[in-house]
Order: sequence, then C-alpha cells, then structure tokens
Amino acid sequence: MRFARLGDAGSEIPVLLDGERMLDLRGLTADIDGAFLSGDGPDRAAAALAAGRLPELTGAAGLRVGAPISRPGAVYCIGMNYAAHAAESGSAPPEQLVMFMKSPNTVVGPDDDVTIPPGSEKTDWEVELGIVIGRRASRLRSPAEARAHIAGFVTANDLSERDWQLAVSGGQWSKGKSAPGFCPTGPWLATPDELDADDVRLRSFVNGEPRQDSRTSDLIFGIDTIVWELSRFLALEPGDLVLTGTPEGVALSGRFPYLRAGDVVEIEIDGLGRQRQRYVDA
Repeated sequence: MRFARLGDAGSEIPVLLDGERMLDLRGLTADIDGAFLSGDGPDRAAAALAAGRLPELTGAAGLRVGAPISRPGAVYCIGMNYAAHAAESGSAPPEQLVMFMKSPNTVVGPDDDVTIPPGSEKTDWEVELGIVIGRRASRLRSPAEARAHIAGFVTANDLSERDWQLAVSGGQWSKGKSAPGFCPTGPWLATPDELDADDVRLRSFVNGEPRQDSRTSDLIFGIDTIVWELSRFLALEPGDLVLTGTPEGVALSGRFPYLRAGDVVEIEIDGLGRQRQRYVDA
C-alpha cells in the first residue's frame, strides 16, 4: 500500500493511493502517525480498500502534498554510507555505523519551498532512502529481526549546510542538518511489499541537470543492519524516520556549486516518487 497526506501544513488529510485515486482515510484514522502504523491501521485500511468502503477525496489533485508521515519523534541519519560519497567527502568508508540526528521539525512536504538559512553559503542536497519505523525496536538480537519493525519507506532529501556541519560544528554534524525545512519527505510512504528497497535506483537533479545516480544495493550498511545496529544503542519508536545515507554527486565534492535562491532540486527513488523544491532566500 501507499499512504500520503494532503492539504495545508498542520492540517493534512491522510489518504491511501490506489492507482490514480486518492482515498480518504479519515474514517479510519486522524493521521499517518506512529499509532496508526504500529497498530492495526494498515490492516484496517487494506480491508476497507478491498471492501470498497474508502471514499475518494474530493479535490485531491489541487491539494498540497505534505510529508507522508506526521512529525516523527526522532529523525536518525546514517552518514558516509556509500563508499563513493565517503571518498568525495575526503573520508575512508566507515568501519562503524556513523549516526547523527536532525530536528523533527525539518520534515516538510516534498514540494514545499526550502528557505536557504541566512548566512548560508554551502546549502547542499542529498537524496536518501528513508525508513519509517512501525514497531518499537530496542536491542534486537540480529539484523534478521529488523524488517518486522519497518512500516515502510520514503524518499527524503537530507539537506545540509556544509560549513555549519563541518567547519563550525564542534565535531557534531547536527548543527548543519537541522535548519527548518531541511528534510523534504515523500510524496508517499510505501509499505515493504510495494518495492525491493534493498535495490532501488535513487537520483537527484539541480535545475534539470543530473547530480546523483546510484542504487541502494551500494549501501555499505544495509537496511536491516542499520535498524539492528541503531536498536543496540537506542530505542526506535513507531513513526520515527531513519535516513540511510546519500550517494556521490553532492556539492561538497567540489564538482558542483552549492544551492542559491532560484535553484530547483528534484530527487526521486524508483517506487517512492519524485520531489521538487524551489530554493528561496529568507
């Protein structure tokens, strides 16, 4: 199944995507959140779909597309998880999982305008596969247990201010990762049966020009390993978002300019849809 949220920021309507139809889920849930994903929400939605009980959302095509999940309790991110990206960043591939965090209020709609923070000279794009947690994961015994704790997958743009991340960070990356709007997410959440998330193509474009082009099969630490490893040190809660890392082709490489007002970034992952953001000054 594919879930989305449509409407003005803060008052999005939960929907189920059935081909081109957008079916209203408000009879089943107020939102696509941890409570819905961790309970029997997806099963009830599937049953209602099969029974033809979900009405089409009137005027859906004209509504803003929000992030497909409500604001998560936490956004965890994995760094340097593609060898070529580590190399372009001047680092060797990590032997241990590199984790940092973004503020949950960075999560916005996939096509919302993004404000370049005042004083930023190095705002950068990063297409990433996002994991949405469906069941609490704490101290899992092995990676084999991880998939049962995943509600689905999303497209995400892990935007970064590189100077704040690396030069004036004090050694912690989150300062350069947490500006408002720095995690466009969506357009939809796809349940694990919808795609082979271990091997999908992910790409990014700036002003129509290609930047990144890779596959999740190139991840150093795969999906199950990420969830298992994180669970050893913290508790992943339903609705949490985990970003799995970005491939080579970002501005940090020195091959491309950083983002400026007026630029348009598009990112896409096969089976998870395409985003388009316009970048504006504060």
